[in-house]
Amino acid sequence: MTVADAPVPTTETVAASASARVDLDLIADLVTPGSRVLDIGCGDGALLDLLERRRQVDGRGVELSQVGVNECVARGLSVIQGDADRDLVHYPDDAFDFVILSQTIQATRNPKTVLSELLRIGRHAIISFPNFGHWSIRYWLGLRGQMPVTSNLTHAWYDTPNIHFCTIRDFIALAEELGATVETAIAINATGQKMGMKMPWWFWNLFGQQAVFVLRR
Repeated sequence: MTVADAPVPTTETVAASASARVDLDLIADLVTPGSRVLDIGCGDGALLDLLERRRQVDGRGVELSQVGVNECVARGLSVIQGDADRDLVHYPDDAFDFVILSQTIQATRNPKTVLSELLRIGRHAIISFPNFGHWSIRYWLGLRGQMPVTSNLTHAWYDTPNIHFCTIRDFIALAEELGATVETAIAINATGQKMGMKMPWWFWNLFGQQAVFVLRR
């Protein structure tokens, strides 16, 4: 998925670690080969590069940091500097088959507006995010009385790029408010494994460390 920190972090700075980025492989598998893709907050271009190699997509990227843009260009990727909170309005409707916001929505200033724009400019929107409802987060807050620092959320409260934490249930509620259809939903546990698709939402919300959603209007 930024195009928005205060200012916005890159995809890679929001990510906790390479091991936590199992969502990249999952996202790649969700993208139709040969499709038009816009990766928002593409960081150093790791996901976009993966998509071009594995899925032969016609890929474009938007990244806030100049360092990230430079790294993407060095990979031979088509990436421009931009801010998701301000610049998505310039894209026409249905400009892409897939618009991706990976590990970034919690770092945008206006998540609802950003998600609405994703649904407008993409036929499908893929969003991944850390689940703030995970039991380990509840432990930090409920028993330790501290803002969490975990393997998936590595920044202390005073320097975190994440400004709008949400749970899986929160995200589902937002999607419903925007009238979006959930095409695919995947919860990922602490070991990086996909959780049972038939598990109830409360179970995902408690044990899912990350989530990946595919939405459409």
